[in-house]
This record gives sequence, structure tokens and C-alpha cells, in this order.
Amino acid sequence: MPFLESSDKVMIHYEESGGGHPLVFVHGWAMSGRVWRFQKELADMYRFITVDLRGHGKSSAAQGCCSLAEFSADLSLLFDTLGLARATIVGWSMGAEVVLASFPALRKRLAAIVLVGGTPRFSKGDGYPHGLPVEETRGLALRLRRNYQKAMGEFFRRMFVEGELSREQENRIAREIVMGGRLPAPETAQMALAFLAEADLRAVLPTVDLPLLLIHGAADSICPAGASRFMAERLPQAQLAVLDGVGHAPFLSRPAQFNEVIRNFLRDVYGTD
Repeated sequence: MPFLESSDKVMIHYEESGGGHPLVFVHGWAMSGRVWRFQKELADMYRFITVDLRGHGKSSAAQGCCSLAEFSADLSLLFDTLGLARATIVGWSMGAEVVLASFPALRKRLAAIVLVGGTPRFSKGDGYPHGLPVEETRGLALRLRRNYQKAMGEFFRRMFVEGELSREQENRIAREIVMGGRLPAPETAQMALAFLAEADLRAVLPTVDLPLLLIHGAADSICPAGASRFMAERLPQAQLAVLDGVGHAPFLSRPAQFNEVIRNFLRDVYGTD
């Protein structure tokens, strides 16, 4: 089981398979690299890499975890240790903010970026109408303190809209994603939620001078699709794919469609090399 050790003695878990140009997948809040299991078919053409951010999945956490700067430093460690070059990095939800924050450090190692259900700012305010009300984030934090397991279950179910998942899909997600996974410690989830409520990556957008694909569910109630439309107008080389009838996790509910959108984008990025 591969791990990297950070400068503050945190063990960062990652997995890889396949070969070719690297694809690095960064999960969302309170999740882990396990959420990308339905994308492993991409290892037929690419070096498929998933990472558990510190405090998530099988990665450990330092005292006071976690901050956006720490997540970004761990990504840089992964790229340095594995010698990644001309990589495409895929960030979902919180992972999209981690990717944007990491861009200045990783720029020379990247060929392209994919942001899924992303936003440069989770909270509304300061001229940004595409986030959630601050009160909603505070409410989630309160529910986590009252009943952690219940609040996490409710959050996971909210990622999908009514009718999005068939019973077969629900069973597959439960079997391959949920079962065998692990939630972060309550303190880790709370601290990550706190930085999400405060982070604002809008200033980074005009500096991202690489091909970038935005994928968003049209019915996403966690990060409204307007966030990706906002980013598409400010990212110099952005492409936008909005998927109808889909919520916050299109890679889970529509994996075949999601993977094909990724493949088509990567063909444009890498051509035949």
C-alpha cells in the first residue's frame, strides 16, 4: 500500500495503475480517493492516480488538520515524489478548490485541468451569488456536532437528485464506494468545512493558462452550476459541460458519460503522443 511522508510526518495514501500520461484525481470534502473507482477504466490509456488528502481515507492527519495550504503542499509532494509531468489533474468539489490553490506550484508539471462540481468560493457574498448561504454551512457544522454519522449520510444523499440513481446504481455505489470506505475524524471534517466557508479562489482563475474542462451537474444543489458558468467566463481556455438531470457527483451517477467526456477532452489535450 503506497504512502508518502510529508515534512510534518503525515502519511499520504495514494494508488496508481496503468501507464501513459498521468491523470491525478482529487476527491471532495469528507470523501477519499475511493470515490473514483468507476473511473479506473481510464487506466487503459493513462497513468491513473488517486490520492487521499490528509485526514481523509487512509491518510493520517497532523494536529490541527486541515488547511488549504496543507492539502496543496501534499499534492506538490505527490507530484515531486512520483516525478509527474504533463499531467492532467481532476478536482471534484473541495478538490476543485485544492487544485486551483495548487496551480501556481504545479503549473510546470501540468498539461490540463478538469474541475467537477467545482466553485472558486463555496459561500455567497462579496459580489458572488453562485455559492451557498453562509447560514447553510453553519447549519451543516451544527448537525455534524449533534450527530456526525447522520449528518454525513444526509450530505451524501443530497449529492443526488430524485430519480438520478436506479436501485442497481445505489447498490453498486454502496458496494464499491461506501462499504470499505471510512469517514474522516469529526474534527477533520469540521476544520475542512471551516476553510471551505472562507476560501475564495476567484483571483486565481485568470492566471490558469492551460486547457481546462468544467463538468457540472445541472441539478447540483451543493455547488450550483452557476459556479462553473462563472468560472468558464474567467478561465482563458475553459470548456464547459453541463449534464442535465445530474447532481453533485456525475462520475458516480453517470460514469460512462462522465468518462467519455474526459476521454474526448484528453484526446484534444494529448493528441496522439
